[in-house]
Amino acid sequence: MNALQQSIALGPLGFSLGQVLIMVAFGMALLAGTLIGRRHRTPVADTLFTLLLLSMAGARLLFVARYWSSYDDMISMLDIRDGGFDPIGGLVVGLAYALWLMWRLPAQRVPLAGALLTGALTWGLIAGPLVLLEGSARPIPDTSLATLGGNPTDLPSLAAAEGQPMVVNLWATWCPPCIREMPVFEQAQKEIDDITFVFVNQGESAQHVNRFLTEHSLELDNVLLDATNALGEVTGSMAMPTTLFYDAEGRLRNTHFGELSRATLHSGLERLR
Repeated sequence: MNALQQSIALGPLGFSLGQVLIMVAFGMALLAGTLIGRRHRTPVADTLFTLLLLSMAGARLLFVARYWSSYDDMISMLDIRDGGFDPIGGLVVGLAYALWLMWRLPAQRVPLAGALLTGALTWGLIAGPLVLLEGSARPIPDTSLATLGGNPTDLPSLAAAEGQPMVVNLWATWCPPCIREMPVFEQAQKEIDDITFVFVNQGESAQHVNRFLTEHSLELDNVLLDATNALGEVTGSMAMPTTLFYDAEGRLRNTHFGELSRATLHSGLERLR
C-alpha cells in the first residue's frame, strides 16, 4: 500500500498516511464504543486501548520472529522506531482477544462489536479509495538531481546504467533517524551487489554533505543532491527519512517511512527479488 506510506510533516513531527489513518480509525472506534457503551451502561474505552496495545505487540512479535537473525540483541528487538510490524500478527492477536472478551464478558459484546465495526469501516472507506487511486506501481521520477561533484543526473539514468533494483533513501544531515540508519545502509551497500543504493540529500549543499560524511566516517556511493526537495514532493515523501524500493523495471514496489533497521531493510528488499 504505497499510498498509505506517503508522509506528511507537522512541524518537527512526521507521520505516514497509514499512521494517521490508524489514529483516525481508532478515534472513531473509541467514539462509537463510548456512545454505544453508555446506552448499555458498559464502558469499553479501556478494553479498546488494551486491544490496540496487544495488536501492536502481536504485529511486532511476528515481525521479529520472521527477521530474528537481523536483530543483534533484545534491545534492538524492542526498539519499534524501525517500524517493523507484521499486520497479520496484529490482526490475529486483536481478533483473538476481542472474541475472547465477547465470550468472557457478554455485557461488552454489543459496544465492543460496534466499536470494532466502526473502526474497520473507517479504515476501509478511507484506505480503499487511496489504494485504488494509487493504481499501478509508479515509475522512478525523472527529477533533476546533482552529484556531489556538481554534475547533473537523475534516477532513471542511474537505474538504466545499473540495470538492477534500486533503493532510494531521502535524508538530511539534521535528521536524527537518518543518521542512526546510515550505518545500516553503509553495510548493506558493501554486502549486497545486486541492489543499487542511492542516497538523495534533501535541500543541503555539497560542502555540508561532504563534511557530514567525513565527520561520521561514512563511505557511501551514489550520494546525490536535491537542492529544492523536488523528489520529496513528487514521491509524497514530505518527512524524513523515507526509503523507496524500485524493482529492476523501475516500478515502485514498497515505501518505508521512518528509520530503518537491518530487519526492516531486508523486509523491503524481499519485494524486489
